[in-house]
Amino acid sequence: MRIKEVTHYIISHKLDESFYFSQWHYDRRTICLVKVTTDEGLYGWGEGYGPAGIIKAGIDFFAPLLIGKDPLQQENIWRLMHLRSLDFARRGVMLSALSALDIALWDLKGKILKQPVSVLLGGRKREKVKAYATGLYFRESENLAQELAEEALFYKNAGFEAVKMKVGLNIRADIENVKAVREILGPDIELMVDANHAYSLREAIQLANAIEPYNISWFEEPISPEEYDNYRELRLRTKIPIAGGECEYLRFGFQNLFINRCVDIAQPDVCATGGITEFKKIMSSAQTFGVDVVPHSWGTGIALSAALHLISNWDTIPGRLYEPEPLIEFDRTENPLRDDLIKPRFSLENGRLDVPTTPGLGIDVDMNLLSKYVSK
Repeated sequence: MRIKEVTHYIISHKLDESFYFSQWHYDRRTICLVKVTTDEGLYGWGEGYGPAGIIKAGIDFFAPLLIGKDPLQQENIWRLMHLRSLDFARRGVMLSALSALDIALWDLKGKILKQPVSVLLGGRKREKVKAYATGLYFRESENLAQELAEEALFYKNAGFEAVKMKVGLNIRADIENVKAVREILGPDIELMVDANHAYSLREAIQLANAIEPYNISWFEEPISPEEYDNYRELRLRTKIPIAGGECEYLRFGFQNLFINRCVDIAQPDVCATGGITEFKKIMSSAQTFGVDVVPHSWGTGIALSAALHLISNWDTIPGRLYEPEPLIEFDRTENPLRDDLIKPRFSLENGRLDVPTTPGLGIDVDMNLLSKYVSK
């Protein structure tokens, strides 16, 4: 069996209601998918995180390296793609293209061997993963704190046991918003905050100290991802665990985070940091430094399924009789590319998501709907 074809699709959806965070506004979701097909008609799906048009160009660059290859040799294919692009793609969106292809190859490998990806990774250690709701973005409002609190209550009533909200608007507004959300969630729901690298070290310390009384489970991307020394300093100046890594690439980028003691929680995105092959190695590296891993995931069900399989395989260290539950990000913003196009649809049950059990990633793309979302 050999790889015969690599096909990419840019899909897009105009949002009914725009929203924004500390960096920019969103009024459209646009994602690049890839399908890798063999000469026997089997196929695997992958997805890249980042600017879809550039990812598409990256897939075009890598695709000739896949044609004619044995799809079961996905790690050798990964190395070939990495070496071919090493001189100019140690970081950044070309690695999202590589990631998309690697995910598709794992999906395909699972279908060929008739096993879920989590089994091929070494074994399923859990069948369900605790999900946290990502939402609570900024919007134009006369009383944003109240609207965020109402949205948080919706997630609580939906069964989530953990919720993540945006900060980075300004320190005074952030404190007001966090206070309102914590009050309506009560003490038993985990609450995380994400600044999307909006603040300087001084500002991040000020905000962290102000919101510590609200029992924050982690402070995500408080400062620029380039400022390793400042991340380390911030960890020493707050009791809130520090999270980051969605802007890091490959195990080598995460090694910088770990050696410099920058984060308590690493957040690689499987669709950007090197795919499933590299994510597995990042998990192993994190374990040697005693760092937890919670994947960043903000795309379709392809991205979510890949992250679920990886966390199903995650070892908690040290092991103990009653192990802590790892978390998975479950984006709740408007996204039919996630909810309608990918089947089966992921649904929350008792605050958790099932890890797919069918071969490969355990998902498929509804080809009847695909043309509706393909960018013209």
